[in-house]
Amino acid sequence: MTASPTICRKDRLRGSPRTHTDELQRGISFLADCQGADGSWKGDYGGSYFLTPMWAAALASMGVPIDDDLRSGFLKYMASRRNPDGGWGLHTESPSTLFSTVLTHVALRVLGARLDDPLVESSLGWIRAHGGAVGIPLWGKLFLATLNLYHYDGVPPLCPELWLLPRAAPLHPGRIWCHARVVLLAMSHLYGRRFRLPSTPLIRAIRSEIYSSPFEEIDWRRQRERVSPTDAYVDQPGLSRVANLVLGAYERIPGFRRRALTETLDHIHHEDDTTDHIDIGPVNKLMNMMVAWFEEGPESVWFASHAGHIADYLWETDDGVHVNGYNSTAMWDTAFAVQALVATPQAADLLPVLARAHGFIEANQVLDDVPDHERYYRHRSRGGWPFSNRPHGWPISDCTGEGLKAALALQDRVEEPIAYERLRDAVELILSLQNPTGGWATYELTRGSRILEKLNSSALFSGIMVDYDYPECTSSCLQGLAAFRRRYPTRLAPGVELAVSRGREYLLSSQNPDGSWYGSWGVCFTYGTWFGTWGLLAAGLEPGAPALRRAVRFLLSHQNPDGGWGEHWTSCTELRYVPSSESQVVMTSWALLALMACGFSSPDVERGLGFLRRTQLPSGDWPREPIEGVFNRTCMIHYDNYRNYFPIWALGLASERNPST
Repeated sequence: MTASPTICRKDRLRGSPRTHTDELQRGISFLADCQGADGSWKGDYGGSYFLTPMWAAALASMGVPIDDDLRSGFLKYMASRRNPDGGWGLHTESPSTLFSTVLTHVALRVLGARLDDPLVESSLGWIRAHGGAVGIPLWGKLFLATLNLYHYDGVPPLCPELWLLPRAAPLHPGRIWCHARVVLLAMSHLYGRRFRLPSTPLIRAIRSEIYSSPFEEIDWRRQRERVSPTDAYVDQPGLSRVANLVLGAYERIPGFRRRALTETLDHIHHEDDTTDHIDIGPVNKLMNMMVAWFEEGPESVWFASHAGHIADYLWETDDGVHVNGYNSTAMWDTAFAVQALVATPQAADLLPVLARAHGFIEANQVLDDVPDHERYYRHRSRGGWPFSNRPHGWPISDCTGEGLKAALALQDRVEEPIAYERLRDAVELILSLQNPTGGWATYELTRGSRILEKLNSSALFSGIMVDYDYPECTSSCLQGLAAFRRRYPTRLAPGVELAVSRGREYLLSSQNPDGSWYGSWGVCFTYGTWFGTWGLLAAGLEPGAPALRRAVRFLLSHQNPDGGWGEHWTSCTELRYVPSSESQVVMTSWALLALMACGFSSPDVERGLGFLRRTQLPSGDWPREPIEGVFNRTCMIHYDNYRNYFPIWALGLASERNPST
C-alpha cells in the first residue's frame, strides 16, 4: 500500500542550444528511457490538491496502516503547497479555499500533528479568519460528517431514494454525468445511513478548533446552504434550494429508505467489482472504501480489496506524496507518445520501443461490456480504451479515438498488429457514443437536460451534472474515424461517413468568433484550438478553409516575442484568453502542431520551434511548467509527460515537412 509508483527522475538543468536533429534525438532518447517495463508511459497526474488531505484524513481515520515514509510524504506535500496567506487551494496554483484548508487541518491532526506545529497554526489561523468550517461546500460537509466533525443536519439532503425514481424521470441519477453520479451514489448511501466515526478526544478537539462556536450550539440546519465566498465559484442555484426543501421535508416522512439503501449498495458493489476496486476516480474510490469500512468493517474482504489498490493513486515526487486524479495516465500518455514518435524521421529506428508500446495498447483495450451494463447506467464498453488501463474498465470517447489512432499507426511496424475485428469494435463504440448534436461527450451519451446543472450544489465545480459535447472529444473521435477510413476505406463506410459529416458540423458550430475553441480538459483556448483544427482537417476541410484561417489568426495573435505561447489557467475559469507571464513548452507545441497541420509555414513557426530548441535540457527533457490540464473549469491538473512528447511531436512534424530544418 505504501509503495510509490516508479517515476523517471529528471534533470532540471538548462542546456545550451543545439542543432534541430540533436534536440529531437535527445528528446526521443529521454522519452524512450522513460518507457515502463509494460510498454507504457505514465506520469504524475497531480495538481488537484484537495485529494491528498481528503485521502490522508480518511485513511488515518479508518485505521489504514500509514508507515513513517508515507506519513512524512503526505506532510511534506501539504507543507509544499501552502499558500503565502496560510491556506491551501483547490489545486496547487489556486487561491486558498475553505474546503482544502479545512481538509488539510483535519489531515494534519489525524496524522499526529500537534497544535503548536507551524502547519497546524497556519491552517487554524486561516480557518478562523474565514468564519470557521461551517461554510465548507457540500462535498466537505458530507466528508466531515462521516468523520463526526460536522452534523448531518447541516448537510443538504442527499436522499438515496432518488435511485428508486423511474428511469424516465428527468431527475434520475442515471442521467447525471458518470463522475458526479458515482460520487453522489456513495455520498447518498453514507448520508442515508448517517455513518460517522465514534466521538473521541481527538474528534472533540478538532471540533473545538475548526468552529467559532461550540459544536453542540451550532444551528446546523441553517448551515445547509452556507458556502464560504472563497469557495463559491458556482452560486447556489434557486432550483437546488427548492429541491433541498422538498427533500428535507420528505425525510421526515417514513418512506423507502431501506429499499433505497439496498439499491445504492448494489450499485456500489457493481462499480467496485467491474473496476477491480479501482473505481472511476479517486473521490468515489475513497467514498466507496468508506462505505465498505462502515458496512462490513476493516477486516472484511470488501475493504481489503479496496486497500489493495490504494497505492494505485499515490505518487511520489521531490515535494512528497500526493494523490493523483486517476489510477494512472498510462493509456492516454502511451497513445500520444506513440503518435509523437511515429511522426519523427527516426521512427524506423524505434521499432523495439514501439513494439513494447503496442503490446501495452493491445493488452489494455476493453474486450467486453460490463455485466448488466444497462441496469447500472453504463454505456457499452467493448472495443474502447480507458484513460489508464483495462482493469479500470471505463472507456472514454477521446481515449478510444487516440488509442485507435495509435494502434493504426503501428499496424505496419509490429509483427502482430491488433486484429481488424478489434479495431472495428473500437469504431463501433465511437459511433455509438456520438450525440444527436454531432459531437461527442466523454464516457457516455448525453443523457440529461442542461437544467440538471441548476441542481449543481458543489459550489466548487462547474459543468459536472451533464456529460456535455466537447470539441476535444469530438476531434479525437473524428481523427480516429479518419485514420480507420484511410486504412479500411470500404469497411463501415456509411456509418463512418455520416458520423464524420455530423462531427464536422459540430466543430464548425462550436468555434468561437475569434477562431478559437474553448478547451474543457486542457488550458484552455490553445488546447481547444489544437484539437479543433486537427478535428476539422480529419473531417475533410482543406487547410485554407475559412474556419482554419480564423484559427491560425487566433494563434498568431497570441504568440509571444520569444516565439513561444503561454496561457494561464484562469482562462478556464474566466472563459476568456488570459496570457501567462512566460511562454510554455506545452502551449507552444500545441500551437505549432495546429499551425503546421493547417499548412502554415512562416518565420513565426520557426520562432516557435526555436523556443522549443532553446528550452530543452541537456538530458533531453524539458522543464516542468505551470499546470496545463483542467476538469470542470476550476480544478487544474498536471500532465507530467506532456512536456516530453508534445515538443517531440512538433519538432518531428517540422522535420518531416522540411528535412533541411
